[in-house]
Amino acid sequence: MKKINPYALLVLATLLWGGNFVIGRAITSSLPPFTLSFFRWCTAFLIFLPFAWSSLQKEWHLVKKRWPIVIMMALTGITGFNTLLYIALHYTTSINASLVNTSTPIVIYMLSFIVLKERLNKNQIIGTVLSLFGILFILSKGSLAILLNFSFNKGDLIVIAAVICWGIYSLLIKQYAGRLPGFSTFTVCMVLGIFLLLPFYIHESATTPVHWSVGSVLTILYTGIFASIVAFMSWNTAVARVGANKAGVFLNLIPVFAAFFAVLFIGEKLAWYQLAGGIIVILGVYMSTRLTKIEKQRIAIQREEA
Repeated sequence: MKKINPYALLVLATLLWGGNFVIGRAITSSLPPFTLSFFRWCTAFLIFLPFAWSSLQKEWHLVKKRWPIVIMMALTGITGFNTLLYIALHYTTSINASLVNTSTPIVIYMLSFIVLKERLNKNQIIGTVLSLFGILFILSKGSLAILLNFSFNKGDLIVIAAVICWGIYSLLIKQYAGRLPGFSTFTVCMVLGIFLLLPFYIHESATTPVHWSVGSVLTILYTGIFASIVAFMSWNTAVARVGANKAGVFLNLIPVFAAFFAVLFIGEKLAWYQLAGGIIVILGVYMSTRLTKIEKQRIAIQREEA
């Protein structure tokens, strides 16, 4: 992957993640959410283990040293986010889910402020307010009556819960980036996530019918290989080469790809409130990632000193 243009890798990762929303929505009548999530991560683990095995052997002591953090990563990033997303897609459209998901950077900023006591700059505050307004606009379908009655779609609210899980996971990744090895931690998180999902999968299997078909098998292979491993490796390779700030902007492509695939393959329609709300959210995310004049001056001074 090192020879491939990093921006092409970023586009590939977001394209695959955009497809995950649509395929998760399309398969709702065949694969219940815990079953899909369980088999997705079983597949991802089997594919990823050969790549990570040597690193895992060398770095196991580092992962073992921080078991509580790794368990929380597995609970939020592997078990929580994906399963909640697949549950949500039983009640809301893939377009809505992907648009609400664009608020992830804002959730991370807010959690950083609440948990880590990190100060928000002016642009982050403006961006957060804009994005929250955009999310409310999407959830209320542009209707003041829905907003005042708080009669939101259950699926959209579950997506917000999923985004909070991903925000916590991202915060832990950020906080322990220098202390936990990436590939080894991800591998262990997958194993833990599978064990956490197992009792829910067993219960679901006993109560909810699974309609196995070529389509359901292909869905598991897509989510397990492409939306998990290929997207993850593409994203991480690109971030290492261009930096997190430049890469983060590409996350806004996820709802674009999701909307395109949803309209093309499963017959969803892009509503005016989704388009308007999505633009507001993306504008808010863009605003929040802009550096203030003081930050630009500080970076310029640091470069001069270096």
